Parts: sequence; structure tokens; C-alpha cells
Amino acid sequence: MNAGELLIDAITTVPYIAAMIVDKQGYVVFVNKTYLKMLKRSEKETIGKHISEITPNSRTLEVLKTGKAIIGYYWPINGYEGVASSIPLFKKDELVGCLAYSIFLDVWDGKTLMENLVNELNVYKREVTSLYAAKYTFDALIGESQALQKVKKLACQVANHPDTTVLVTGESGTGKELLAHSIHNASSRGRFPFVKVNCAAIPDNLLEAELFGYGEGAYTGAKKGGKPGKFEVANGGTVFLDEVGDMSLGMQGKLLVVLQEKEMERLGDNKPIRVNVRVIAATNRSLEEMVEQGRFREDLYYRLNVVRIHMPALRHRSGDIPLLVKHLLCKLNKKLKTSVTGVSAPAMERIMKYSWPGNVRELENVLERALILADMSGSNTITPEYLVLMNDRANASAVSFGKGLKALTEEFERKVIARVLEETGYNKMEAASRLDIDASSLYRKIKRYGLGIGKGAGV
Repeated sequence: MNAGELLIDAITTVPYIAAMIVDKQGYVVFVNKTYLKMLKRSEKETIGKHISEITPNSRTLEVLKTGKAIIGYYWPINGYEGVASSIPLFKKDELVGCLAYSIFLDVWDGKTLMENLVNELNVYKREVTSLYAAKYTFDALIGESQALQKVKKLACQVANHPDTTVLVTGESGTGKELLAHSIHNASSRGRFPFVKVNCAAIPDNLLEAELFGYGEGAYTGAKKGGKPGKFEVANGGTVFLDEVGDMSLGMQGKLLVVLQEKEMERLGDNKPIRVNVRVIAATNRSLEEMVEQGRFREDLYYRLNVVRIHMPALRHRSGDIPLLVKHLLCKLNKKLKTSVTGVSAPAMERIMKYSWPGNVRELENVLERALILADMSGSNTITPEYLVLMNDRANASAVSFGKGLKALTEEFERKVIARVLEETGYNKMEAASRLDIDASSLYRKIKRYGLGIGKGAGV
């Protein structure tokens, strides 16, 4: 008995599989007891009959006509619901018949088993959707200034072109990632994954595997079976490349190939994989200057800069600050379970006059600290004395004369590093990038100035 005959024997004799074999003309030559039960027919009433008399909608006739299998189709019969497959049978390359077999969900607890599998699949699906879902829409962009409305209008327009690459520029804290979420959610790709990659936070030797995945055995310790990269995970959706200006020239070349060819290869594998994603890139650097300096590929720059959207700094839309303060207070009260709802006129005046170099992110941090201090004091209003973080930062820009140049330089450097560390949540890699120094230099300065206290667990 050959392998094919063994397979047929196994399928036709397993008690929870309904099976039938027809010859090349479509006449039934075999039917097992399970299928007879589903058909509510005797063997005598079935064998020798044409399949069109037994099940008029049978797929076996199509298989006999094309010689190609049809796998996993829905098959209801006599109140039972099943999943069926029809496979052509060949003998010495000649089509001699067709094997059709079904698993009926209503038999032998099959339905319960299938429901359990579907429920489990839905759990995983919800987890994946939650993990790679865009969180924000254009409603989250708070403000009525002309500068912000111009941004929203352009972003809404580009959202309708789901294959167009977008470059979002602007200072840190202006809401570049929020805008990327909004564009994705407003587009036809919104029901597919939104996958973020922080190019500054991932070491260059790991970034390729992160973006493109790796094949089995690509390197020592590689996961068995390999691992899909972010482009595969995002297929159909959007890849958001944050801080794209921090990507090395080598990785820039590999990214360019993906953008041009719409396909990629996993690390350690030579099998091309087609990908259908929109790329939204963001940077707080001047890519034009980096191109001139040879630190960013000109061809990649033009690939990314198809539609450019610049997020305005908060100091350039100061009229939006009262609306932002109101929105952030509501958000922070829910987060902290507090009830500080007001800002005094002197405090608002101070907030309005401040330059906000950290933009909306800094404003939120300042308000959170002020809200906590006000709540601890039993006040439901933020007054100037609670704006501690803002006062400290404003003072950091003031030079204390009467000291030597070296002391003044060190004082200024310490305050700037402390401020950047706080703005980046003590993420030392991001802070080093912001300060345009290498990580080892930053670590030495942190130790020198005693700045390791705080959220210092950041990488």
C-alpha cells in the first residue's frame, strides 16, 4: 500500500470524519458510515449513484473538471455544519476520481471544540489588535490656531492616500507621533496594525532584525522558526519610523530598498517577502543638513519626503495654551484621581509667557507636578508656587554671574543635561541623541554632576 492509499484509508476509517469517493465520471464508489449518518441514507441508496443526486452542490464535480483540490470550505447538510475538502485522485498521472471528506462540528463534541478554538483565536486577535492599534485620532490634536488647523487639514488629505509616504518634522514634544496615529486611523489602513519603531532607541546591530525579522538559524540564539519583523507585522497597515534621522547609513540603504521594491528579506534568509505598508517617518533633526553633511542618504530623503508635515512648536501657537491646559487638567485628574480643576490668573500668565522648549510634553509634565502639589496642599487651583518644574527650568537658563567661566560652563551644562534627562523620562539613549553626544560621554557627565537620581532606570 503506497502513501496515498494509506492516507485515504486513514481518512475514510476515522470515526469522526465523513468521507466519500467518486470515480472520474462522478459516480459514488465509496462512502463511510459517518457520512451515511449525515446523509440519512443507506449504503445501497448511495453507492453507484451520481454525486449530483446525493449532494447537488458538491464541489467534487469542480475538482473532477479542473484536477485541483478545494480545501477547507463550509459544508452544511441536513442541519449539520461542517468543514470539507475535496481532493483529486490520480493514478499514473491520470485523474481517476475524487475524495471528499468533512468534519462536522455538531458531532462528537466537534462543535464545542471548534467554538473553544475560535474563542481562543479571538483572544489572541484582540491582544494583537490592542498591541498594534493606533490610539489617537485628529480630535486629540488640541488647538484652534491657524498653524495647527493647517497641519490637520493637510494630514486629513494625505490620510485619503493610503500608499503615500509621509515625513513629520518638528521639535521634541510637539505631537509628531500623535499625528502619525491620527493619519493611520483616518485612512483605509486603520483596521490594520500600526507599528512603531524608535530608530534612536534600538542599537544599529539589532535594528535590521527588528525591522525585517530573521530566519531560523540566522545567528546564535535565534528563535526556532525565525521571527517576523515590524514590516511583516504591519502588513496592510502602517509602519511609524520615529527618529528616522538616527538611522545609520547602512540601514538607510536597506530601508530604501523596501520602499522602492515593496519587498524585503528576513535576516539570514534569501526568500523575498512582499509587504504592503504605508511608512510615516518622523524626526526632530534637519534631514536637509544631514544630507549635505553626508549623514543621510539623499535618495532616501526624497523617498520619505513625499508629503511633509511640520508640527509647529508650542511657542508658535501660544493661543492654544489655555485650551491645552484645560484638556490636560481633565486628563491628569482622571489619571491621578484628583480634583484640581482651575488655574489662577497669575499662574496662567506665567504659563503663557514661558517659551516651552519641551512643547506639549513639557507642559503636561509641569501641570502634572503642579496638580499633585496643589492636591497635597488641599487646593483645587494651580497657583504660581506650584509651577515648580517650570520655575526650575526658567532659572536654568539664567546665568549666575560672579563665578569663573569654567564654573559657569559646568553649571549651565549640568542644568541642561538635567533638563533633557527629565524631558526624556531619563532615557539616556534618547537624551544623548538630543544632546548630540555619545552615550558614554553622557554617562560620565551624569556621574560627575550627580544626576543619576530620579527615573534613572531608563536605558
